[in-house]
Amino acid sequence: MGATAIVTRFAPSPTGHLHLGHAHSALFAWRRAREAGGRFLLRIEDIDPLRCRPEFTEAILEDLAWLGLDWDGEVRVQSAHLPEYRRALDALAARGLLYPCFCTRADIAREIAAAASAPHGPDGPLYPGTCRRLSAAERAVRLAAGEAHALRLDMAAALALLPAPLSFAEGGTRIACDPAQFGDAVLARKDVPASYHLCVTHDDALQGITLVTRGADLRPATHLHRLLQHLMGWPEPAYAHHPLITDATGRRLAKRDRAATLRDLRAAGRSPAEVRALAGWPD
Repeated sequence: MGATAIVTRFAPSPTGHLHLGHAHSALFAWRRAREAGGRFLLRIEDIDPLRCRPEFTEAILEDLAWLGLDWDGEVRVQSAHLPEYRRALDALAARGLLYPCFCTRADIAREIAAAASAPHGPDGPLYPGTCRRLSAAERAVRLAAGEAHALRLDMAAALALLPAPLSFAEGGTRIACDPAQFGDAVLARKDVPASYHLCVTHDDALQGITLVTRGADLRPATHLHRLLQHLMGWPEPAYAHHPLITDATGRRLAKRDRAATLRDLRAAGRSPAEVRALAGWPD
């Protein structure tokens, strides 16, 4: 394998059993790597202690092996690397790019409701910047008192550091980035030590991922991820966002909607080859 060989990854969160949508995404990444003679990595994104469960991690490994997928090297489990994410947050904070946010969801909803209009991003109304306007002294007092807080990226300060507009590569073209659409994004929640956005960009850089493959619903997140990569000096991978698997009504498959799992299909007598075909990858 050459130095520039493709490296892909599949990175599920163990919040439930895998369904056909996961199988499609895993096979998409696995095939891109294997057909190019590259490497396919498996990462467990279990940073949320309230929703992730170890039994689902075990089930993921078992289901992928049953499906016929293999992976290279050890499985990276994010919850075992919390100090690494803290160091990345500290590096951003040292440059004045983070600020503590003490607002509750109710606080934010009230301020948005009171505004004449609220700009929207991919995740809904943007944070109105309440805690960004706090003085350093007030922040210090509230932090010293142990008040629960999230950490937000100061988007304006981050964008001011860009020497030129950002873009990302997909399908042989460059797509212009607009990270401002996320506003002051949360990079560490009150109940979770680091956000998906921070952890995924950190780990993709650390693991040498050259091609990020994931569902089209995550394409907007790429705009923010490219900004984090620039700020941290992390390499830029290429991207491939695949269409989502949907049910008979056209609704995308999701755990919360009790989509049929790979375990359900196996219990019903389906073979791995049949499930691969159902997931959009016939042999």
